[in-house]
Amino acid sequence: MNGIKSLLVFSLIFPLLAACSLTSTIEDQYPLESVNGSGAQTSYIYRAAGLTVPEVAKALVDKSKPQQESVEKKDHMFLVYSDKIIHLQQDEKKLEDTLIEVDSKEYVRNNYSSSFLQGYLVASLLGDLFGNGRYGGGTYRGYSDRDTYKPQGGTYHKPTVQEKKIAPPMTVDRTGSIFKRSKTADSSKAGERGGILNKSPPKSSGTITRDNGSDKNAGSWLTPRKATKPKTRGGFGRITRRR
Repeated sequence: MNGIKSLLVFSLIFPLLAACSLTSTIEDQYPLESVNGSGAQTSYIYRAAGLTVPEVAKALVDKSKPQQESVEKKDHMFLVYSDKIIHLQQDEKKLEDTLIEVDSKEYVRNNYSSSFLQGYLVASLLGDLFGNGRYGGGTYRGYSDRDTYKPQGGTYHKPTVQEKKIAPPMTVDRTGSIFKRSKTADSSKAGERGGILNKSPPKSSGTITRDNGSDKNAGSWLTPRKATKPKTRGGFGRITRRR
């Protein structure tokens, strides 16, 4: 039973990790050219210079297998993932380049023409994506046709500095210093004297003194005072039974 639960958890988490890895791959290898939308409706355009649509599709599929891949074509291809749809399209103004359009599913629902996607994706997936007719009434057909089939959710523009921060940050090796709040204390680099769990003990010494007062029964905090026997009185009594 535990094995089945682990398999179910893995089956849910693995597609998310693969999608994140794929996004990082696109952001690392291809320059961001244009953006559109905000919130849940986003569309990011990357350029793969000197690569055909099938070549880019193969590279992305090898990195992360999609839920569905459209039939290989030289002008348009679609890769469907759990949280995004990648639209690969030949740049009409520069035929040797491929435009990689990474759209959120909300962006596709509210901007794309469902009739246009029928030529690339299976009907069952389209029905689920467009809510069986509730969405898909737009005329948008991709970034390469944006001048003819404009998206409803805003216009494309060059990415700002803030929008470029979607790429993963670079990591570098750095060292820091820890300073004690004392005028005479020295500073030391982090890690030289042990981490949080293995700090070196402080070098200090002290003495313990006992109270040598005149009261013999009194004791220090280490030696408790001697107790005397309680005094008892002689006496007698009787026990009566309750009637």
